Amino acid sequence: MAQFSQEFTPLPIEAIHDEAVARKAGGWRYVQTLAVNTEAGIDLVYSYMKDGLLENLVAKALPAGSAVPSVTDQFLAAFVFENEIHDLFGITFEGLAIDFGGNFYRVAQKEPMTIISPELKAAREKAAKVAAAKAAKEAAKADRAEKAGEAQAEFLAAHPEAKAAATGGRVFAPSDDEAVEAKLAGMDPEKVARVRAAIAAKAKKAAAAEQDAAKDAELEAKLAAMDPEKAAKVRAAMEAKAKKAAEAAAKEGE
Repeated sequence: MAQFSQEFTPLPIEAIHDEAVARKAGGWRYVQTLAVNTEAGIDLVYSYMKDGLLENLVAKALPAGSAVPSVTDQFLAAFVFENEIHDLFGITFEGLAIDFGGNFYRVAQKEPMTIISPELKAAREKAAKVAAAKAAKEAAKADRAEKAGEAQAEFLAAHPEAKAAATGGRVFAPSDDEAVEAKLAGMDPEKVARVRAAIAAKAKKAAAAEQDAAKDAELEAKLAAMDPEKAAKVRAAMEAKAKKAAEAAAKEGE
């Protein structure tokens, strides 16, 4: 007895019928056609068998209401699967040899296998919100880094002494290095120290702002994943806490 094995191979939608013709000519046995409802659309799986090999050809992500060629002119037994998929998933098969016209099944709801439960819908929406929050966080982080780099470049361009301090007392210029070095040699050490301190303070402030923004983005991601009612309560508590802290700070300032 031949050893059984199976394979899964991508199948372009436009090649569905040509593949059936080739399988028929090659002596393959038609086994079944399955439909699977996925996030991207409806997958059709055509299974053919020969010499102990079950090959599954997968046409992926068909949009709802798609029309594909029937394979019943090559394998008549496929009419059962194609009528079933039409009634349960809404896929139309053109040239169907035995067509029940949408009456193969009596269903209470049109295309019931494409309908998702409220729980699954909520899970998908939650996952989408988390992904969107993560993407927004990464985009905000990249934007902050870009703006910080631009601001630093502008500051250093307008303040040669700051650039000298940031590079250890040397300004890297494309021309007249000797003249620049002479200028640095005559600079007041106290002034250089002040520039260094200013740059360090600015960097510390930028790092703190970035850290706060990252915490805010992380919190927003968590809130987006929460039950809306619970998230609203958390937001209200945070606002009350912030207001109380602001009032306390104002009293201390008095």
